[in-house]
Amino acid sequence: MNAIRKFMFYKQSDGKENRIYLSGELDLSAASSLANVLDSVVRKEEETLILDLKELKYIDSTGIGLIVSAIKVRAAMHASFQIDHIPAKVRRLFDITGVSSYLHNNGSLRENQRITERKEEII
Repeated sequence: MNAIRKFMFYKQSDGKENRIYLSGELDLSAASSLANVLDSVVRKEEETLILDLKELKYIDSTGIGLIVSAIKVRAAMHASFQIDHIPAKVRRLFDITGVSSYLHNNGSLRENQRITERKEEII
């Protein structure tokens, strides 16, 4: 029996930009496949990295963590990063988790944005 793939991605590259189209449900079970493709392009400083979320139906904290990691790496390199076509449900999660604060309304990474680890003390 063939398992239904609930997450898929497609990468398109032209030497100037790497665009990754995400579709389906990005959760813990799919995170490693996205992590692999992001690892292959996130440090290519001279190429714009674009995530297209138009067909993304669901994202959990693992998926959000992957995107935050990509944002941090790109910001540290002062490299271009953008998220296109953010669905309303995903946008709401980005707003709640603070991811949106690192992006302009068009989804591009804010310049000179300090992105640091959140440090909390347990008392």
